[in-house]
Amino acid sequence: MSQHLFAPVLSPANVDQLIRENPRIRILDVRTPGEYSSVHIPGSYNVPLDTLGEHAREIRTNLTDPVILVCQSGQRAQKADRTLAAAGMTNLHILDGGMNAWVNTGFVVVRGKSKVSLERQVRIVAGALAATGGFLAAFVDPAFGFISAFIGSGLVFAGVTNTCGMAMLLARLPYNRSATCDVRDVVQTLARSAPPAR
Repeated sequence: MSQHLFAPVLSPANVDQLIRENPRIRILDVRTPGEYSSVHIPGSYNVPLDTLGEHAREIRTNLTDPVILVCQSGQRAQKADRTLAAAGMTNLHILDGGMNAWVNTGFVVVRGKSKVSLERQVRIVAGALAATGGFLAAFVDPAFGFISAFIGSGLVFAGVTNTCGMAMLLARLPYNRSATCDVRDVVQTLARSAPPAR
């Protein structure tokens, strides 16, 4: 079995050009529904990374158009690439720097109610837990230092493996979900022959 090579990583300018040249290109946003509703590329489809695996074969079977994978900074898009490639997809590309780069470059976006990105949520929660553990260890009982050690070890593990358990847990919170995100419906719409309206 051949080893999967990562999908080509394209700059926002390259992606914008491809979208203008080929209206059949699909943009698959793998962020949480909350992040997606806050800001996304016009015409993109939201299939959150934590549900992508269960729909990967269906997407591969029904979608032959080129697909650009988008997340907040690019890391989740790389995971989505591996998931879809394992299902047999080869027509994949990744937006370099994700929505952060797209927005900073000034390309057109659809904006909704602003929400804190999943990556910022992880930093806030991890920082709060580590600080709490440190203060409790200093002023209550040294054993509370294990909280900070546990969080620090988790962050090291996340950095080494590019897998963040805290992010996966936070992604499931109601704050990061949207009542309007029906993944099955999105996948079926994504697979239709008609290109998306932009």
